[in-house]
Amino acid sequence: MIPIRAYAGQRVGVLGLSRTGLSAARALKAGGAGPVCWDDNEAPRAAAEAEGFEIADLGREREAASITRLIVSPGVPHLYPEPNRAVAQAQTQGVPLDNDIGLFFQALMDADPEDFAETMDGDGPAPKVVAVTGSNGKSTTTALIHHILKEAGRPTQMGGNIGRGVLDLDPPSPGETTVIEMSSYQIELARMLAPDVAVFLNLSPDHLDRHGGIGGYFAAKRRLFEIGAPERSVIGVDEQEGRYLAERLDGPIQISVTRRLKGEGWSVFMHKGHLAEWRGGKQAAAIDLRPALGLVGAHNHQNACAAYAACRALRLGPRQIEGGLISFPGLAHRMERIGEAHGVTFVNDSKATNADAAEKALLAYQNIRWIAGGQAKEGGIAPLAPLFDRIACAYLIGEAAPAFAGALDKTPSKSCGTLDKAIAAAWADAKPGDVILLSPACASWDQFTSFEARGDAFRTLVTPYLEAAAEKEAIP
Repeated sequence: MIPIRAYAGQRVGVLGLSRTGLSAARALKAGGAGPVCWDDNEAPRAAAEAEGFEIADLGREREAASITRLIVSPGVPHLYPEPNRAVAQAQTQGVPLDNDIGLFFQALMDADPEDFAETMDGDGPAPKVVAVTGSNGKSTTTALIHHILKEAGRPTQMGGNIGRGVLDLDPPSPGETTVIEMSSYQIELARMLAPDVAVFLNLSPDHLDRHGGIGGYFAAKRRLFEIGAPERSVIGVDEQEGRYLAERLDGPIQISVTRRLKGEGWSVFMHKGHLAEWRGGKQAAAIDLRPALGLVGAHNHQNACAAYAACRALRLGPRQIEGGLISFPGLAHRMERIGEAHGVTFVNDSKATNADAAEKALLAYQNIRWIAGGQAKEGGIAPLAPLFDRIACAYLIGEAAPAFAGALDKTPSKSCGTLDKAIAAAWADAKPGDVILLSPACASWDQFTSFEARGDAFRTLVTPYLEAAAEKEAIP
C-alpha cells in the first residue's frame, strides 16, 4: 500500500466503495487522514463499515461541508450524464474533487523516505511510471510492457485499471518501473498526472454518455499528455485524433500498423509481420513478430509497437525487448490461445463483449468456428458482416442466438443454446486448420456472472478435447 500523507489529520470523503474506493480509503487512513466513506448501494457501505471506516451520506450538506477533499471512484459520474448528488454537493460547498490516480502521483511527488525506498540523495535511480491509455488494447499493452521489463530483469509492478489498484501497489523502489493502465474516467478527474512515459493507442467511440460526446472523450484522454507533461510520449497515429495529438507534442514516438513511418522523427511500425523502428530517417531495428503467438492480429501488432516504443524510451535494447514480445502469453480471455488438438486451435476471447471487440479476433483468423451470443449489446453483430466470409460456421448461445442467426443471413449457423453444446458441435464439425473461437460479441450476464466466468468455463470445457488428443498422439 502507498500511504497518502498529504491529508493527515483531515476528513477526506471517499465516494464509491468498490475496489478503487476502498483502496483509497485504506491509503488515506494509513497516511493519517480520517476517511469518510459513502456509496449509494448498501452492500459496499456495509463492507466498508465492517473494516472500521466512518460511513456518512456525503450527499448531505452538513457532511459535504465537513470534508476537505472528495475522492471519487471511476464508476461515479461527476459531470455527464449528470453528477452524482454527493459530487454536486461537494461542488456547491467548494470541496475539490480528486481520485486515486491523482493521489498516487501526488504521493510520488511528495515522496517521504519512510514510504519510498527511493530518496532524494542519489540512493539509486529514481522510479519510473509508464501510463497507458486508449480505447482498445490498454490492458494488453500494459501487461506486455510489464512482461518485457520482467523478462529483461528490470524491477516492475503493474496496476491501475488492470490488476491491483494504484494505491494497493508497493511503494516504488530505486530503478523500478510502475506500469499503469488508465481509463478516461481515471484521467479526466485526477488533479495531478506525472508519468515519465505516456502511451496513447487509439480512439473509437466509447463511454460517450459519461463524456458528453466524442470530443469530451478525446479531451479526457488528452489530459494525460497536456497536464501530465510526460518526458516521452508514444502516440498511435492511425486515427485522426492520434495524428492531431502527435502534432501538438514535442518529439513523440509515433506508432502505426497501417503506414510505414519513415520520416526524420522517431517511429515504430509494422510491415509484413515485422516490427520496424526508424530514427532520423534510418532503420534502427527490426523484429519478426510472426513467432509471437500471444500477439496475433493487427490490434495486437499495435499493442506490440506501443510496448516496444515505451520500453525503448526506458532505455531497453531491441534484443531485450524482442525476447519479451515473443514470450508474451497474452491476456486471459483476450484472444487467449488455449491449445491445439488434431490441428484445431481453441481460442478464448470471452472479453469480446461487443462487436467492436469481436472484430479484432475475426480479423486475426481464417476458417473460424465462431461461438457467439449471450446478452446482446446495441447494434448486435451487423457491423461484422464484412467479416462473415471468414466464418465456416457460427455456433450461437444465449439470449442473442435468434437475432444473431438472422443477422448472419447466408453464413452457416447452429443454435446451440449453451456453451458446452456449442463447443461439442464446433468440435464435431472442425477440420485441421480450423479455429474454434469463443468471441461472443455479447455480455455474459444471461448465463454467467462475468466474462471471466464465461472464459473460465470455456477453458474447462475444452480441456478434455486437448487431453484426449494429446493422449492419442502419445500412443505409439
